[in-house]
Amino acid sequence: MNLFILKSVKIITLGCSKNLVDSEHIMRQLELNGAQIISEEDNSQFIDLVAINTCGFIHDAKEESIATIFEEIAKKNDGNIGKIIVFGCLSERYRDELKRDIPEVDFFLGKFAFEDILKVLNLTFNPNKIHERVITTPSHYAYLKISEGCNRKCAFCAIPIITGKHKSVSIDELEKEARYLASKGVKELILIAQDLNQFGSDKRPKKSLFELLDRLSAIDSIEWIRLQYLYPKGFPAKLPKYIADNPKICHYIDIPFQHASNKMLALMGRGHTNEDNLAIIKKLRKAIPNIAIRTTMITGFPGETTKDFEALLQFVEEAKFDRLGAFMYSHEENTPAALKYKDTVSKKLKEKRLNQLMELQEKISFEINMAKIGSIQKVLIDRMEGEFYIGRTQYDSPEVDNEVIINSNKKIEIGTFQNVKITDAQAFDLTGEFE
Repeated sequence: MNLFILKSVKIITLGCSKNLVDSEHIMRQLELNGAQIISEEDNSQFIDLVAINTCGFIHDAKEESIATIFEEIAKKNDGNIGKIIVFGCLSERYRDELKRDIPEVDFFLGKFAFEDILKVLNLTFNPNKIHERVITTPSHYAYLKISEGCNRKCAFCAIPIITGKHKSVSIDELEKEARYLASKGVKELILIAQDLNQFGSDKRPKKSLFELLDRLSAIDSIEWIRLQYLYPKGFPAKLPKYIADNPKICHYIDIPFQHASNKMLALMGRGHTNEDNLAIIKKLRKAIPNIAIRTTMITGFPGETTKDFEALLQFVEEAKFDRLGAFMYSHEENTPAALKYKDTVSKKLKEKRLNQLMELQEKISFEINMAKIGSIQKVLIDRMEGEFYIGRTQYDSPEVDNEVIINSNKKIEIGTFQNVKITDAQAFDLTGEFE
């Protein structure tokens, strides 16, 4: 396959927003080589190449990746696809096994395969354009991946096995990418990494997250900067005040605490205690009284007793997180937990605990949302569904958090900020009207 016959490309992205950023960079490189990018939803035409960016983080994600590969193979066998490339986390981790078991795929490549994809297609890599992307999110917001990899040793996590050690992107490169995104209409930057805390620690001389935020905040057309995934251990002591003092930083933060029992946190290899958790929350809410804190929890980690789970429930009840996601533990191959511990908690009990935790969070979220009725919120309008505009406040990240539903006959431009009066609330959504 070469430049002259590669006319159409579809990239299917699975997994996290970090994968999405990778796909957007690769799409732009293919565009620069003359390829037409076809949307994931478009099945109306023959496609020269389908590239699948896989996830290999947890069992369910791996199953989804495998299922997607076979779906595309079926289309290839029917004559609707020319070639298939599989890359990303699953392929990085299990490339040899995948090559052996799924010979219908033309190329299996790794996670960091920008140049490799172009090489196997006999295309040209454009290093001077690496900051450019095809924006696949609504054009008013975009994810900015500031680092890759992780130096942490959480017992349950396969990410360091897949991605290797933490590696920060340079501040100059990130500013260049952010300015490119701003030139395309992006107003909200969502900073993502496995751990934002570690940003710049691998640079010589060392850099910091604050230096990056200063540079990004200076971009005039960027109005919101959102921070996701800050590890509790090593949480920057200056960050709460920095957020309070910088009007562009959303009053929102994502800190995956994972558990509240000190015994479980030690078994998980987290390096922090529940006392540390509570201190971080206290410091954040003292500096920023209206901050929305999102977290993630795991139920059923090996050794979790009823007492441990009750400590988790008590913590969630006390902390009253604005947003909370939770997962049932599952052994992931070659992780410290899979190598050291037996999976002692039954699937039935994991599910029961997960449901109990999410029922508690639903109650907390409903109470928080009800308190917003009558308030005026600045809302970024993401899209329209039927007669309703759908938007988000600064307290909500796309895809995973609350939305504001507005029924209005007004003609409102998508991607603009609007003042909305909240008129009603549900557990995980708000209803409002334009001011």
